[in-house]
Amino acid sequence: MNRPEIVSIFENLSEETKAEIWRLGKIVKYDKNTECFRAKDKNTYIYFLLEGRAAIYNLTNCGKQKTIFYLGPGELLNDCISPDVFISVSCHTMVPCEVFVIRSDVFNQIMEKDFTLTRAVIQELERKIWRMGHQLKNTMGSIYMERKLAAKLWKLGRDFGKYDEKGLYIDIPLSITDLADFLGAPRETTSRICKLLCSYQLIEMENKKIYLLSPDKLSYFYKKGDLPENENL
Repeated sequence: MNRPEIVSIFENLSEETKAEIWRLGKIVKYDKNTECFRAKDKNTYIYFLLEGRAAIYNLTNCGKQKTIFYLGPGELLNDCISPDVFISVSCHTMVPCEVFVIRSDVFNQIMEKDFTLTRAVIQELERKIWRMGHQLKNTMGSIYMERKLAAKLWKLGRDFGKYDEKGLYIDIPLSITDLADFLGAPRETTSRICKLLCSYQLIEMENKKIYLLSPDKLSYFYKKGDLPENENL
């Protein structure tokens, strides 16, 4: 697949627009655990992830990291598109990454010429808002932490799941600290919840690799709060 075709926003663009974007941008390689951009920086560049995995996060008032999204190849990393505004979130790589970057003012000029690109950007930002709303729904206090984590792991399995000889695993290296930042809970609490989900035989953890032993049962658990009686589910 050609590099421009990896980016979902570019999918329905004319070859002329894609060629212009590609000509005016560049590919940047980032090592693992490298900051691509930080909250409160000026929005000088637009970032598209070509290879790897990246985390979008913010810091709480106490200085604790709260992961908002994990993103994979083809996705827009920015939350801001307009040039010279201040970015509201930060982004760091989970693994070595390749990112296509283009100046935000240049990208906006291309958007002005091609409404198909503008519409694609709007739709991508709308999708992120929808995902954020879904996450907020699952942060209500009436949902126990173990169900919140089960929901997040199920979603990561759907988005980043791969198979090996042991089964389905999440293709992102996730430590207990990473999960705590994603869940918005203390590390000790997250560790306890992971042990609980392991004891229910819903997941298995091996170093930083998380296997989903039964995605269907994991889905049932986060929706209902208990394990299904049907063993074949």
